[in-house]
Amino acid sequence: MALDDAVNGNADLDDVDISRPSAARVYDFWLGGANNFAVDREIGQKIVDAVPEVPAAARANRSFLRRAVQWCLAHGIDQFLDLGSGIPTVGNVHEVAQQGNPHARIAYVDNEPVAVAHSKNLLRGNPYASITHADLRDVDAVLTADGVAGLLDFDRPIALLTLMVLQYFPDDEETTELVRRYHEKLPSGSVHLVSHVTADDPVVDGGTAARMSQAMATPTYARDHDAFEALLGGAPLVEPGVVFAQEWNPDQNNSEPENSCVYVAIARID
Repeated sequence: MALDDAVNGNADLDDVDISRPSAARVYDFWLGGANNFAVDREIGQKIVDAVPEVPAAARANRSFLRRAVQWCLAHGIDQFLDLGSGIPTVGNVHEVAQQGNPHARIAYVDNEPVAVAHSKNLLRGNPYASITHADLRDVDAVLTADGVAGLLDFDRPIALLTLMVLQYFPDDEETTELVRRYHEKLPSGSVHLVSHVTADDPVVDGGTAARMSQAMATPTYARDHDAFEALLGGAPLVEPGVVFAQEWNPDQNNSEPENSCVYVAIARID
């Protein structure tokens, strides 16, 4: 059944607004998913028509997610707090993490009803993964939620993920403060995995893609290298620092796109 036909009678989807495109559902469309509506596909296709490399950039972000989670496991971090986790697709954090460590713990947080409903279905029967319906801007509510505080051990390092999330917050000062609040609440030895759309790429026009997203309920705001790094508040970065997604410790058999318009980094939380 198409998602367009699944809203009526589904209590988990009562809050879905199908009058405006959702960033999470448009992203799902770019990744080839089916959890999107006609309004999402329309703007998603318009952006692809203008910037054809966008779906490849979305896949590069997912590939960074996989490599970054594997890096965390290799460095003894097996707990993950994924803010704005989005609609489940192939290669979710819990799938990557629990393949390497079956007891890895993953707390997902999102406020998009479709993302939450599908995450509930996907995680049913998984005792080491949860989904919390919350606004990530409410730091205290997120960190005290049963699905977070009841699952993660805050006496051990946690990997915070904000992948393609901070780009939805236009105010640099407020966004930096939001990041700082999460950093100060997490235990020493934690890390922050982050990715963000940029207009800096010389080939993929991330600026145009961001401007066209203004029709969405949560529009995108592209940031340059310095503005992206500044969001992390001077936290030390894991090598190679701030780079494009395809350049962050690529696999030997690299099949990443040459360009992606997505900056990524891992910051250390001391």
